[in-house]
Amino acid sequence: MERINAIDLFCGTGGLSLGLKQAGINVVAGVDFEKRCAYPYEYNIHARFIHASVTDITGADLMELWPKKGIRLLAGCAPCQPFSSQRRGHSPSLDRNWPLLRSFARLVRETLPELVTMENVTRLERDSMFTEFTDALQECGYHVSYGVLFGPDFGLAQNRRRLILLASRRGEIQMPMPTHSPETYVTVDEVIGHLPHLGSGEHDPYDSLHFARQLSPLNLKRAIASKPGGTWRDWPEELLAPCQKRDKEANFASFYGRMRGDTPSPTITTQPYNTGAGRFTHPRQDRGLTLREAALLQGFPQEFVFTAPEESITLTGVGKLIGNAVPPHFGRAVGRTFFEHIQAL
Repeated sequence: MERINAIDLFCGTGGLSLGLKQAGINVVAGVDFEKRCAYPYEYNIHARFIHASVTDITGADLMELWPKKGIRLLAGCAPCQPFSSQRRGHSPSLDRNWPLLRSFARLVRETLPELVTMENVTRLERDSMFTEFTDALQECGYHVSYGVLFGPDFGLAQNRRRLILLASRRGEIQMPMPTHSPETYVTVDEVIGHLPHLGSGEHDPYDSLHFARQLSPLNLKRAIASKPGGTWRDWPEELLAPCQKRDKEANFASFYGRMRGDTPSPTITTQPYNTGAGRFTHPRQDRGLTLREAALLQGFPQEFVFTAPEESITLTGVGKLIGNAVPPHFGRAVGRTFFEHIQAL
């Protein structure tokens, strides 16, 4: 079978690229505007990192990167901030990243790769920019398929839902089929239960990413009072914040919540170490998640490196790299589907 050679636009640290590689696809390069992604991408993916905005990349640039032989795949996840559910009440079109899908579509038109895949938040499906993108693909002769994938259905220990699009100029293509069912979902305990126990503010001397943020005395009491899968409504009155006391029916019940160990985790964001940012209190230890735990729950292998040797590791910096990444499980599912598609032709 012909080799599939991929270029990953908006590649970040390489979550999507890693999943594609795990499926057997040859990833030749990644493109991203964030310079700090260069080291982890090249170190872990063993592919070239192009530090540039996708708006400045041309089809000719991409054609020089792809090998002369084989099937070309153009993959990417445009920044999802314009379409995030966290931006309630804000029009996506007001965000400077909103038109980036047009740059993706332009590069497809200029290069006409045999295969295309795009990943983003589920809300994008309802936006006119997504319709414009799919129309552009169909006008170029692509068969397009898309839908929302649920992480646990593909072995990810995280309740993450993402919109996935697959397109092919070779013929009709179907969406990836689940590999797991609710009875076989991978749990939090299975993924992070082997790591050394840590208290608030403690560090694992053997793993630079496994360290816990120091909780304030009040937040430590809140963590101790939190039940797995529960809410702040389980706390005694003296631990409640003023806003919680005023409105016992307030939303955001997962804030300061303790996650369960016997189920997949909630969606990992850029602040999984912050117990006040979501249900990020460890299932049994009275602290927030460590960067290592967040990375494992995102589907990264334990040996994945996020920083250069001389670079300092910070919660905010590495937290963003982890939280903004595409879980490799989605890339692996897409890669396997493309192989099955090519073999069936």
